[in-house]
Amino acid sequence: MSAEHLIGCHDCGCLYHREPLNSCERARCTRCRHELYRWHAGGPLRRADSLVALTMGAVLVYLLAQSFPIVTLELGGMATGATLLQAVGVLWNAGMQVVAAMVLLCAIVFPGLELGALLYVAIGLRRGRRVPGFHLVLRVVQGARYWAMTEVLMIGILITVIKMTSLARVVPHPGLFAFGVLTILCALVMRYEPKALWELADRLAPRPRQEAGADAVAHAPDTLVACRACGLVNGHPWQRAKDGVCHCRRCGAALHRRIPNSIGWTWVMLAAATLLYVPANLLPVMYSRMIGGGAEGDTIMSGVLLFWNTGSPGLAIIIFIASVVVPVSKLVALAWLNATAQLRSRAAPLARTRAYRVVEFVGRWSMLDIFVVALTVALVRFDALATITAGPGAIAFGCVVILTMVASHQFDPRLIWDPIESNGERHV
Repeated sequence: MSAEHLIGCHDCGCLYHREPLNSCERARCTRCRHELYRWHAGGPLRRADSLVALTMGAVLVYLLAQSFPIVTLELGGMATGATLLQAVGVLWNAGMQVVAAMVLLCAIVFPGLELGALLYVAIGLRRGRRVPGFHLVLRVVQGARYWAMTEVLMIGILITVIKMTSLARVVPHPGLFAFGVLTILCALVMRYEPKALWELADRLAPRPRQEAGADAVAHAPDTLVACRACGLVNGHPWQRAKDGVCHCRRCGAALHRRIPNSIGWTWVMLAAATLLYVPANLLPVMYSRMIGGGAEGDTIMSGVLLFWNTGSPGLAIIIFIASVVVPVSKLVALAWLNATAQLRSRAAPLARTRAYRVVEFVGRWSMLDIFVVALTVALVRFDALATITAGPGAIAFGCVVILTMVASHQFDPRLIWDPIESNGERHV
């Protein structure tokens, strides 16, 4: 039997035989309820057509969104506006290179890299072949998708626009509407998982099938390793490079039964994030200077209170959740998950796995405050009338967000299930 007929659960490592699905069905892990794979409407070529159309549209809208100003502010006969790239330049020239780099990567580079790489792959699939560098490009898509935050940026734009209406006249520009459309298109594009694209490529351009020994599949699942990149279950003999590391037969990614030193690196990231969270809340994230007054520093909590007291409780709640509740919850949840995994606890594995999924899902939303700061600083530049600059708290808070995202990505959820009795189940 071929190991390619098997699939390993991403979250708990349970091993399954692939079974055909009926219309609209999804296959889920019986232990942790993680989705293994789903039924897709239409044949491989139709799916490739849809991917090309969506991705091409998203690329065009992305270029429009990056080229046009988002809004213009008018105050006292003066007007200021900026594209997203110009906002990054304002932060960089103001000495906030760290914050500028975060915005540049998460709002411009990674979204563009994901869409461009995906379009390159999709055009090849539509022609029934793998493009040069197919496997490497799809792994780039996986990495870029984790850090691309178009939807978070869009919410940040809306909050900034609402916030600015109390200060100046806000004039929308094509960039605002382009980002709205881009957010919708990116949500549709994200339905195409890179792992599913590897399988789609196998159907459109089959590669030579490599058999694993029947005994290895039936009686020795410890000889099987599921690739974390493409999902292929690799059986003996593994492909071994000169450095001694085993590599996936399909995509070439390094194979490990568990993420190396997952617990140790997670503790390191959590410790650094916890230390930085204190100055992130105590130091100002912005300084505002109005006509006739001095510079006033605004911390995260003072910004929340400002929205609340000025009649925008909804925005205050959104910022409070994204900037306070989510980071604290992530730190506590990841520490709990890492500690219980290190102690090989058998308590509530399903609840812990669900907690991990929540942490993975909400982690990016803490960048909301950074995007609001970047846009506000770029727009409010009225010389003596009103000026806003970024503060050191923004650097610390941005680092907290990045470190917690790295920590959650480094944590291996399969460690939660390793101590659990298998009851005859096979795992990878």
